[in-house]
Amino acid sequence: MKKYILSAVIALSTLSLSAQTDRPGDIDKSVLLGFEYEINAGINIGGASPLPLPAEIRKINSYSPHLNLLIGTTVTKWFGPESKQSKWGISAGLRFETKGMETDATVKNYGMTIIQDGKKLSGKWTGRVQTKYHSQQLAVPINAVYRINNRWKVNFGPYIAYAFSNDFDGYVYEGYLREGDPTGNKVSFEDDARATYDFGDDLRKFQWGVQCGGAWRVFNRLSINANLTWGLNDIFNKSFKTVTFNMYPIYLNLGFSYVF
Repeated sequence: MKKYILSAVIALSTLSLSAQTDRPGDIDKSVLLGFEYEINAGINIGGASPLPLPAEIRKINSYSPHLNLLIGTTVTKWFGPESKQSKWGISAGLRFETKGMETDATVKNYGMTIIQDGKKLSGKWTGRVQTKYHSQQLAVPINAVYRINNRWKVNFGPYIAYAFSNDFDGYVYEGYLREGDPTGNKVSFEDDARATYDFGDDLRKFQWGVQCGGAWRVFNRLSINANLTWGLNDIFNKSFKTVTFNMYPIYLNLGFSYVF
């Protein structure tokens, strides 16, 4: 993934610095019909979070957004007889992206299934929880686009995504597990003792949500972009009951585009 992003960054930088004005014939013809093509690259900053924070999560001790990279392409169709002057358009994109984070939290009566000495124990955890979330996805956004002027445009619309790689794991420490419910048998973890958990197989493959943002045309062919993507379905499968609250992927994408 990092190699692909690095290649895209080098390619986009070379294209923008060369300030080429010639385009392949087929693209040039389609531009006259109101089509606009972009190659995109950037990073995602955010995480998967319940809204609002539930009572079980007492404190967020640390948070790391990780380096979440993306690369993709966008095609925009501008409407109207004079496409270069059109205010409204519609865009469709395809992007390969990563979403992830790492957190450490203090919780109380938090639903948990841990692995201790090769055995699974389920119940309510009170103490510290270290969590790592990582997902590689193919996303398809379809947005309405409004051009404010020759340099600024904004967009809003839905997206769907398919996750072909999912991880949600970590460990618990400095606390205790009540098996079954808050009054069940107490299993304590003190000093350096810890137990792991892995909910990766319980994450959804398909996600959907909305995104909104804008782009600023810095040069003739180079734009800087910012988009907020907000997932509207829980990252976990509906059948997963261990974590008792929904978690939604919320990410800010910052990047740039080469415009044909």
